[in-house]
Amino acid sequence: MPAPPADVDDVDRAIVAALVADGRTSYTDLGKQVGLPTSTVHQRVRRLEQRGVLKGYTAVVDHEALGLPLSAIVSVTPFDPSAPDDVPERLGTVAEVESCWSVAGEESYVLLVRTETPGRLEDVLAAIRHAGQVATRTTVILSTPFEGRRRTP
Repeated sequence: MPAPPADVDDVDRAIVAALVADGRTSYTDLGKQVGLPTSTVHQRVRRLEQRGVLKGYTAVVDHEALGLPLSAIVSVTPFDPSAPDDVPERLGTVAEVESCWSVAGEESYVLLVRTETPGRLEDVLAAIRHAGQVATRTTVILSTPFEGRRRTP
């Protein structure tokens, strides 16, 4: 197991863990959880943000409630492997692509796509193939037992 970065101590890890559990936790409540005054916690959180340990705060969304019940994992492989590797930039205009990961293996990238219907997924796949100049392999997600599992540092 690699050694932890020297500039992140146990108190910082406790603050990060508390924010992972609930990103809306107040500085006062964080202070109570880690045993520090509110002003000190505020300073530590600000430093964690500045150092890039805390990259942002997000909401957990029910995609079905937003009318996006169909999710798919789409693996993409460029038609021309010698072409510049700019697939993420070329797919930036496809709004249904929620996430893009560069991966090792047969594919170059794996995408998370969310959409309304199977017909709309077909349209999105065509747009991905055209804009990205890629071949696709799609896996439709049937259910999500868990997602974004929170792991404490």
